[in-house]
Amino acid sequence: MGSDHSNWRSDTLVAQALGWRDPATNAIAPSLHPSTNYARDENYQKFDDRTYTRDENPTHDQPEALLNELEGGADAMLFASGMAAATTAFWSLAPGDHVVAPDIMYFGLVKWLKEVGMPWGLAVDFVPTGDMDALAAAVKPGQTKLVWIETPCNPTWTVTDIAAAAEIAHGAGARLGVDSTVATPILTRPLELGADLVMHSATKYLNGHGDVLAGALITKADDDWWQRLKYLRYQNGAMPGPFESWLLLRGMRTLGLRVRQACAGAAAIAAHFDRHPKIIEILYPGLAAHPGHVTAARQMQGGFGGMLSIRVAGGAAAAIKVATATKIFSPATSLGGIESLIEHRATAEGGATPVPDDLLRLSVGIEDIDDLMADLEQALAKIEV
Repeated sequence: MGSDHSNWRSDTLVAQALGWRDPATNAIAPSLHPSTNYARDENYQKFDDRTYTRDENPTHDQPEALLNELEGGADAMLFASGMAAATTAFWSLAPGDHVVAPDIMYFGLVKWLKEVGMPWGLAVDFVPTGDMDALAAAVKPGQTKLVWIETPCNPTWTVTDIAAAAEIAHGAGARLGVDSTVATPILTRPLELGADLVMHSATKYLNGHGDVLAGALITKADDDWWQRLKYLRYQNGAMPGPFESWLLLRGMRTLGLRVRQACAGAAAIAAHFDRHPKIIEILYPGLAAHPGHVTAARQMQGGFGGMLSIRVAGGAAAAIKVATATKIFSPATSLGGIESLIEHRATAEGGATPVPDDLLRLSVGIEDIDDLMADLEQALAKIEV
């Protein structure tokens, strides 16, 4: 049971979780359904089209419907992780198919493409997708099946023009997939800009509390490709558990508030530490000097995200010293939570990383902004340059 939410804005949609109520009890809090299987009716037909939880679970229905509404899609699917969601998009292709992907993006997916996808048979070109000329030169009409972009991309926060990328992909007969984890549907709706598929590591901003591993795909069209993605999720057992789905929905109900606070904190930190004597460079699309600022201002509505990176004077040793000297920022991996994190990204990615060894990735949480800036100031004071 739900409400007419056709005119609701995003904050109302998430806070109300689409206005659904439990049909049995009229409870406001969403229900949790841990059952793995479902009895058939008196005619031995599926009840509510459910058989087994690896295919469908009622606890998935509400977060999937909410995500689909937020993104303006035709359908949405939850996955056990962001990697499960992203790799399913690539598994849906055939050996020999050509793929274009960013030269800098989430390192886990880069490794999967190089160590699993390419040996399996995918032909992958890694290019700077923020450069439309480079992207256009990389696609191969009739051969390229998927153009994959991440915007803003991790950890340099390069911005890719989604509408322009969609035009290039479609002109070559390919689909466009967008990793929109950092932007979230609060700031960017890639399907409206021409994308065919949106991916989220729901572990990050969607959940926002550091206690759920989950992913999601949202499609522009419920077509044969989407049905293949659904089939692969089922056959690969890539479903999240019902408790994870329940926690994800609980986290999503504060998404707008959290994203805006994180954006405000990141913008304040970027402005405050820009041209700081112990910082070589601030990487944040909200700064006018950032090469992707104009594009970001056009396709990110309401903020430039809660992620930024700083390059510390003094190299890797100085950067690591700063990361371990903070008292509010926790030196940890992941992003998008209520607590602020700081990470020496080159250490996290290992020897093959293209990330400069003086770079620290900051995930700004919802703490007091002045406290966060003071914490970084005291940490930077501990290094000599």
